[in-house]
Amino acid sequence: MDDMPDNIVEILISQQAVERRIAEMGREIAAAYQDSLPLLVGVLKGCMIFMSDLVKQIDIPLEIDFISAMSYGGVQKSSGAARITKDLDCVIEGRDVLLIEGIVDTGMTAGYLLRNLQARQPRSLRVCTLLDKEVRRIVKIPISFRGFSVPDRFLVGYGLDFRQLYRNLPYIGVLSNEITGLDRR
Repeated sequence: MDDMPDNIVEILISQQAVERRIAEMGREIAAAYQDSLPLLVGVLKGCMIFMSDLVKQIDIPLEIDFISAMSYGGVQKSSGAARITKDLDCVIEGRDVLLIEGIVDTGMTAGYLLRNLQARQPRSLRVCTLLDKEVRRIVKIPISFRGFSVPDRFLVGYGLDFRQLYRNLPYIGVLSNEITGLDRR
């Protein structure tokens, strides 16, 4: 606890727990796609550390690409509308696609991306997320591979940020309500 930044009030998921679960998820994904060449599509920027570690744990051939979407609205609250700010570099028609998220919260952005990608006619389209904050879900998202279910707290680390900070923490931490301005207990 001595190495936590001042604004982190709790380590919710330790680095060791994250690493163990990612190794398990890698084996699950490899088994699910053993007869396929999956395309893992990372949702930037929050997925970057998770996806980097995850692909090292998947012992079958795979390809990767990235997409980025922005929700309209404030920093902590979205209006529900989204737009793609960085699109895929490859065609996904007829491909087995696995969308990689750092966290699925309300599901609004993930839902938008799923609808957009499904319109491109992949053979299959599934979701993998490190963190699932189902308590805040507005849009139902079918999650095939889930790292951890988490409570309604403002989480940072392991790719997740607050105003672009804290992504480099090796664990999932809870950010102080005094910093976020939110009252999530």
